[in-house]
Amino acid sequence: MSNLLRIALATLFSSYSLLSSADSSSIEILSAVVKDQKVGDAEALFQRNGKQSAIIRSNAQGMVRAPSDYPDDNNTLLIVRKSGYSNLVVKCPCRGMSYAISPVMQNLDGLRVVLSWGAQPYDLDSHMAFAGNHIYFRQKIGTDANLDVDDIDGYGPETITLTRKHFGEPYVYSVHNYSEQTYPRSKTLSNSQAKVFVYVGQSLVRTYYIPRNQPGNLWTVFRLTGNGEFEDINEISGVSGDLKRATALYLNDSPTKAITQIDASTATEAKRLNQLGEKAYHAGELDKAIDFFRNAIEADPAYGQAFSNLGLAYQKANRTAESIWANRKAIALASGTTAPTVRASSYYNIGRIYEAAGQNADALRSYQSAKAQKANPVYDKAIQRVSNK
Repeated sequence: MSNLLRIALATLFSSYSLLSSADSSSIEILSAVVKDQKVGDAEALFQRNGKQSAIIRSNAQGMVRAPSDYPDDNNTLLIVRKSGYSNLVVKCPCRGMSYAISPVMQNLDGLRVVLSWGAQPYDLDSHMAFAGNHIYFRQKIGTDANLDVDDIDGYGPETITLTRKHFGEPYVYSVHNYSEQTYPRSKTLSNSQAKVFVYVGQSLVRTYYIPRNQPGNLWTVFRLTGNGEFEDINEISGVSGDLKRATALYLNDSPTKAITQIDASTATEAKRLNQLGEKAYHAGELDKAIDFFRNAIEADPAYGQAFSNLGLAYQKANRTAESIWANRKAIALASGTTAPTVRASSYYNIGRIYEAAGQNADALRSYQSAKAQKANPVYDKAIQRVSNK
């Protein structure tokens, strides 16, 4: 499709969308992987200060009417649930928006990235760059990756699915304002209410909200290291030349951005939430434990122990893809005198998951990484066991 034709279609579809959309108090629920597929009978919950309103179900057109007694601001949470799909959790404002829910993923090393935004600009494009590949609207299918949904009339979704993340290869995900590709100083992208949801296995594991009131037409959102760890970038920049080159700049092994320091009260709250998670875990209340650990991490994104605990809870709950993700983050954040022990145990836990799934080459690599961190006869036995398979 030529640039001029794509822009013309975007303008046409956007005009139609504005004329035919539901009123501004409604929310549309769509499938993340089938273009324009409405999802009926999904549960929409609105929470404010931890208190839940009545459950509202989407109708056959995927529409939910937001309750008028809940302010539409970022102190209100929208939670969308439906059997066979991962739960979606997002901070409002939500009214007049479309949100896409992701079918549960089955493979251990899969990943799905879903972009949603507001009415403007008409055309935001998802880009996933990795070795020998650049997935976007001109190249929808790559090596173990594809663009499921391409949207050019506002709201989204735009969805990229990795069926298998390649070990040792970094990945970079970014969002380009195609509607204003020749306006690198525009603030339209920054004010688009764009949000990026990242799914692993059954779970939404990362949510990114676009920085507000900043000039630029390219939002570089995150990087996956060769080991599969998420590195948050969350930067807006202006590009008017080679977009592939601008995106690929983040594929090198440059130092990661420093994690924002949190204050003492936030650190104390994160520890409290982690302790509540540990209490729930030992009581066998795994869903509650997972929620507490995730809330602790939201408060303190560098809380390595909470990631380690989250990995154990996911593994106990048979949510193995999510367990791998959490253990990888625990490995990356491990520090101090206990760091080798934390890394070794996390690598070992990942190896056990791969071995149980019959991915013996991945299991062997993980067990060898555990032994490299700390000697333990258990790791030696595991290495011998999978080597003989």
